[in-house]
Amino acid sequence: MTIESNFDGIVGPTHNYAGLAHGNLAATANAGQMSRPREAALQGLRKAKAMADLGLVQGLLPPHERPHLPTLRALGFEGSAEQMIVAAARDAPGMLDAVSSAAAMWTANAATVSASSDTRDRRVHFTPANLSSQLHRSIEAATTHAVLQATFPSLRFVHHAPLPDALGDEGAANHTRLGRNGEPGVDLFVHGDTSRHGRFRPRQHPDASRAVARRHGLHPARTLFATQSSTAIDAGVFHNDVIAVGSELTLLHHEEAFDNTTVLHAQLRRALGDDLELVVVPSAEVPLAAAVDSYLFNSQLVHVGDDLVLVAPDDVNRVPAVSRYLAGLAGGPITRVVTFDLRQSMRNGGGPACLRLRVPLTNDELADVNPRSLLTPERFEALVGWVERHYREELFPSDLADPALYDESCRALDELTQQLGLGSVYDFQR
Repeated sequence: MTIESNFDGIVGPTHNYAGLAHGNLAATANAGQMSRPREAALQGLRKAKAMADLGLVQGLLPPHERPHLPTLRALGFEGSAEQMIVAAARDAPGMLDAVSSAAAMWTANAATVSASSDTRDRRVHFTPANLSSQLHRSIEAATTHAVLQATFPSLRFVHHAPLPDALGDEGAANHTRLGRNGEPGVDLFVHGDTSRHGRFRPRQHPDASRAVARRHGLHPARTLFATQSSTAIDAGVFHNDVIAVGSELTLLHHEEAFDNTTVLHAQLRRALGDDLELVVVPSAEVPLAAAVDSYLFNSQLVHVGDDLVLVAPDDVNRVPAVSRYLAGLAGGPITRVVTFDLRQSMRNGGGPACLRLRVPLTNDELADVNPRSLLTPERFEALVGWVERHYREELFPSDLADPALYDESCRALDELTQQLGLGSVYDFQR
């Protein structure tokens, strides 16, 4: 039996709104505003606990060390942590913003994961995303690699190095596995048209998707590659998970999500048969702008008993077109909609789907996961206490220049790695 587990990113102590992500409309719209790191972390933990309470396997991945001093050193800053932070704030504030980003919270970008039922060697494969399209995210891969190795430590798991930076790879946000759990599935990779120059640059390179499929040993006949609609990218759909979400035999997507949608549907039907449910949201009912504004598709599809539940941000309720559409959704394959307050994450452009990395696991594979990375009621309570002890209530982008924030973050992360049993995964711990 294969279980689709979810590993959510814990929001880090430097959660802020610096507006770094070009093409992410929410992030740029809220640039410079005050954030609430404590509230953000608690919102994410509450969502994760609710998933565990539904009976789903729920894990956690820790924040990254921020500000990232090795990157500051690579940029020519010298001296102690305090000296480098002060100098960067004075001479290169944009660089300090980048190395202080808490964007690793969105673990949909942490890696691409392939189920053992789909791979040639029958092991679970991980490739950390290089995230090379954005400076603040391109520094994540090494820590992500270390964290994944500590979380999935046995020989049942294969950990690949990130792809070369010239091939932009944005991880599972552009990958969807469809098919019955435990049986060979179909891996759908979505990439941008890199020959096109529109309002925003595509982030996922087609050669990156193909390289991941090859190194994971996926069956060519059950691996599909689709091109993301340029219209969607220019509307602010920076990853495919902002415009489509799938699980098992259901794919929910906007009418304008893909180029050549008819061809893609035919390929999926041939591979998965008539049991596949394709739920296409028409532009006439939910305009593209409304889909992006509400993050309707940046939701999780989860199976709870006989129900297929859409786990959405509560922002869907404030956009009339989306609210109307969801009110009429019952009766199809999606039987229930559950919403959560993730406003702190949403203001930086990340909803429920951004916050989680899906990892399909057999029972034997699950038994080999670091047990302290799995969320239990006791671990939830311990983490709430940890957040309340270490996180600031308010943070302005200008506060990133405070060297005390780095010290606070390191103390918090050092304690967290002990709670989660991860060992020394951060540079400051070595």
